[in-house]
Amino acid sequence: MNRPITRLFGFVLLLFALLVAFTSRWTIFEASALRENPLNHRGLLEQQRIARGEIVAANGTVLARSRQREEGIYERFYPTGPLFSNAIGYYFTNRGSTGLEHYRTAALNGQTSTGLQRILDQLQGKKPRGDKVVTTLDPAAQAVALKALEGNHGAVLALEPKSGAVTVMASSPSFNPNAVRSNSEFQRLASDSQNKPFVNRATQFGYAPGSTFKVVTATAAIDTGQYTPQSELSGRNNILVSGKLLKNDENESLGQITLTEALAKSVNTVWAQVAENLGKATMGRYMNRFGFNRKPKLDYPANEMSISGEHSGERVIPPTSPQVDVGRMGIGQDKLEVVPLQMAEVAAAVANKGTLMVPHMTAKIVNPEGQTVETIGPTVQSHVMKGSTAEDVRGMMEAVVNEGTGTSAQIPGVQVAGKTGTAETQIGTAINNVWFIAFAPASNPTVAIAVTLESVPGQGASYAAPVARQVIEQLLRD
Repeated sequence: MNRPITRLFGFVLLLFALLVAFTSRWTIFEASALRENPLNHRGLLEQQRIARGEIVAANGTVLARSRQREEGIYERFYPTGPLFSNAIGYYFTNRGSTGLEHYRTAALNGQTSTGLQRILDQLQGKKPRGDKVVTTLDPAAQAVALKALEGNHGAVLALEPKSGAVTVMASSPSFNPNAVRSNSEFQRLASDSQNKPFVNRATQFGYAPGSTFKVVTATAAIDTGQYTPQSELSGRNNILVSGKLLKNDENESLGQITLTEALAKSVNTVWAQVAENLGKATMGRYMNRFGFNRKPKLDYPANEMSISGEHSGERVIPPTSPQVDVGRMGIGQDKLEVVPLQMAEVAAAVANKGTLMVPHMTAKIVNPEGQTVETIGPTVQSHVMKGSTAEDVRGMMEAVVNEGTGTSAQIPGVQVAGKTGTAETQIGTAINNVWFIAFAPASNPTVAIAVTLESVPGQGASYAAPVARQVIEQLLRD
């Protein structure tokens, strides 16, 4: 072969290589970025022709599916209506997506395979189909939770302590995701500033946790070895904390009492003293172990989850900040804002002998051929405390339910371990944000739960604990 022909052949090879490189860039290596570009309307049209995968509950109940309309166009439908609206969210090409629909959109749209595989599928005439997302959610318990919350603003979050599987994620008021496709209904829901139905109160915003946070303080106290459940402190009323007087509920003044009694009766002055003695650095270290001060690790959109911790305006500040009153933080006051997911994790860590598991709503992902392509199993998030500490705190939380402020959570034949919480929202009135966290059965827990209700005329024992009891009873039956 002479030299000119060799050069021509090399030039053709170079052009061919460049052609392969540039086509591969868009079809394989940068396909995801191209699809997600908001200016790419072709992507939206393509998505409308994809039979997006189902989302199903743990028992197989279909929570979201696609149904075909005219000309091969698909639209999303939610058979259970508002039951899982905040957890599952919605997906409409003209509206965007939220919740699990958003987090798992790649799998649901069948985009988890490589760009090359998609090209091969197209060449073989295969229609694009999405994968099925199997969740850990329990429809019966979810229905009980929403019914119990009815008429109130609040949330319930339940999970399995040993696996981190979320079984209940209920937020009230909720909405019907099927109505979101209507422009007028979407605008009505979005502009409802009083009820804020699109806000998932189980994962967003946050409220002062009240005395449920004393479980965190108790964990730090015992795990460091500075205290035991039998340690005694003064429970007298009106003590100075950070230069200001702190009162007990109903101004009750007590003598020397044990930490177990102080948790059962929720004595503010005892736990404020404990938190001050432990100090900000120790309290901050245990808060970090529980998952405070950062976004939760749940398989859920990050912008739909709030950080639990001390807040100054819009910022999260470290527990060691000079702005923090550690005594009041130790009893769930000061600047604390937390979400039910975080407080359920507090209960779960104690229940699971001190080990906190990563929470997850997805159990597995199944392709259109019925093959499981991904399984989401138990994963350790952190070792919060020693096993012996968890046993001690469990006993203290059992005392809360057996003879303390949480007796309304008692279940015949089942030992419940829990803690009530009440955060005053209107000074001088009886209107409060109330809480209850718990796990059961206490000796071998399968349920950990957090319940919060906004602006109710009473305490956590009267409002939140009965809700938790109903949901726990249903989960133990399932």
